[in-house]
Amino acid sequence: MSHVLAIAIGTVTMRPYVFAFFAAYLLACVPHVGWKRTVTFTCAGYLIAFVSEWLSITTGFPYGWYYYIDTTSHRELWVAGVPFFDSLSYVFLAYCSYAAALFILSPLKAWRWNLATLETRAIRRSFPALILGAFLQTFLDIVIDPVALQGRRWFLGQIYGYRENGIHFGVPLSNYGGWLLTSLLLVAAFQVIDTRRLSDAPKGVCDLPFRALLGPVLYLSVLLFNIGVTLWIGERFMALCGMLMFALPILIVSILAFRRVNRYSREELEEHVRDYPWSAAGRGGEM
Repeated sequence: MSHVLAIAIGTVTMRPYVFAFFAAYLLACVPHVGWKRTVTFTCAGYLIAFVSEWLSITTGFPYGWYYYIDTTSHRELWVAGVPFFDSLSYVFLAYCSYAAALFILSPLKAWRWNLATLETRAIRRSFPALILGAFLQTFLDIVIDPVALQGRRWFLGQIYGYRENGIHFGVPLSNYGGWLLTSLLLVAAFQVIDTRRLSDAPKGVCDLPFRALLGPVLYLSVLLFNIGVTLWIGERFMALCGMLMFALPILIVSILAFRRVNRYSREELEEHVRDYPWSAAGRGGEM
């Protein structure tokens, strides 16, 4: 029993940054869709991520051949040769990428000290939200994986490697193809879980100020954390590549977001309120 407790404690204390991001995910997702859907997606997302990783270390699909180096299974939780924290991280990466996609695709309403995305069921379930969310998650990994591969040089530790040296800072391109496929499955799973129409607000849904920004801010936090670590270990060119890859998209999204605030139509607001009658956007000021 003491060993199990030590593993449970070590799983959190060895990776505090992962669980800090996970806590931020709960803070963003629960007010967005409620406790039940958040827990359901967390479990489903973890299983999808775990299966994808287990398949790849045993068959080479979908990420290509890679392997985990078991140096910490006596200190933190591993499941069938895969570190628990690694598969868990897919969950908050998928959510914040999907939330960022909704922010980009939805009309925006601002009033007093608040901002809301005028999401509709059609937008949430749309093909553009699926594709954009999956690509946003994959692009995050293009920054994450090269620095994670250098884990021996920072507090992650060297936990994995590839059988063959890849062309992108040691990462093979097959890895990113696998991430795109898995991200599509993760975002699609969230869309399916979020499908059922409800007449009352799900438990946990609440009007936090600027709640619509929590998912995108989590996305940017993960990005900045990994670029910061990349700079910290002295990989300036690697960090520069990541910054240049995201600089123009972030600038475009920021400028378009400012231009879209309160440029919605009455029909867009009415559809949003019809789909989500508990939304504060229906009560916050006038058009």
